[in-house]
Amino acid sequence: MTIVTDTRLSTAHDLGPASSEAGFEPRASDFFALLKPRVMSLVVFTGLVGIVLAPGGIHPFIGFTALLCIAVGAGASGALNMWYDADIDARMSRTLSRPIPSGRLTPDDALAFGLILSAASVLTMGLLVNLLAAALLAFTIFFYAVVYTMVLKRRTPQNIVIGGLSGALPPVIGWAAVTNAVSIESLSLCALIFFWTPPHFWALSLVKAADYGAVGVPMMPNVAGPESTRRQIVAYAVLLAPLGLAPVLLGFAGMVYGVAAAVLGLVFLGLAVRLYVKRDNRAAMQLFAFSILYLFLLFALLLVERLAGLA
Repeated sequence: MTIVTDTRLSTAHDLGPASSEAGFEPRASDFFALLKPRVMSLVVFTGLVGIVLAPGGIHPFIGFTALLCIAVGAGASGALNMWYDADIDARMSRTLSRPIPSGRLTPDDALAFGLILSAASVLTMGLLVNLLAAALLAFTIFFYAVVYTMVLKRRTPQNIVIGGLSGALPPVIGWAAVTNAVSIESLSLCALIFFWTPPHFWALSLVKAADYGAVGVPMMPNVAGPESTRRQIVAYAVLLAPLGLAPVLLGFAGMVYGVAAAVLGLVFLGLAVRLYVKRDNRAAMQLFAFSILYLFLLFALLLVERLAGLA
């Protein structure tokens, strides 16, 4: 099954009247919504874990500045994504209430906001933390806003697979903020998030396939079909289970984390297999919900172990 993905459905500037013409006055909450706060919260948390786990110390002010820059950079990426995707957001039930489709903000509002936050976060990181962390942050923003949003999302079912790198880099940025280096340990955390992203998002896309198909976004269920998508979810779950144990094997996590990671990985795999067998939306949403808990618990355990002196 294939869908047409060759052009944008419309430009973001053709969505209708500006917010002021529609009777809306922009509010702080509307700009905050552009930051994708739920996505940002996970980015900030994994970035924090990277800062705490990195060897050596960092001044609390510098550490806070690095974390703030990661948060602002993630928010900037979200704003630029909403600017570019405003045309399809207006046609999908999941995104119809976002600030631009609902008319509360104009596309120009989102573009300016995203560009200002991008520049501010990268410059601040470079001036107050270090240039490597700033370069990694700039790459992350560029990769999400340009490579994923503008190039991959509407052209290939591998959009989430490749684009997932942007969401996987925050612990590497946090680690680099402390050490001014990229290490195998930080890359293992990046790999964990990278391989977690496809089964996490494909579980949701199985439920929302009609929405994506209607706007020409080639998500895996629309292109390869639900059956192939479920098989790939199981394959990624098989890869994810041992990756969760990498921090133990690399020596920066303890046995508490190791046991929990093994159990959580098996549960993840079990839910993926259940989705393959059941083939229904309920099983897909159960895997989607657990995948969020899975990643949060793994990073929370890494944080708790380090703060408690157990690793």
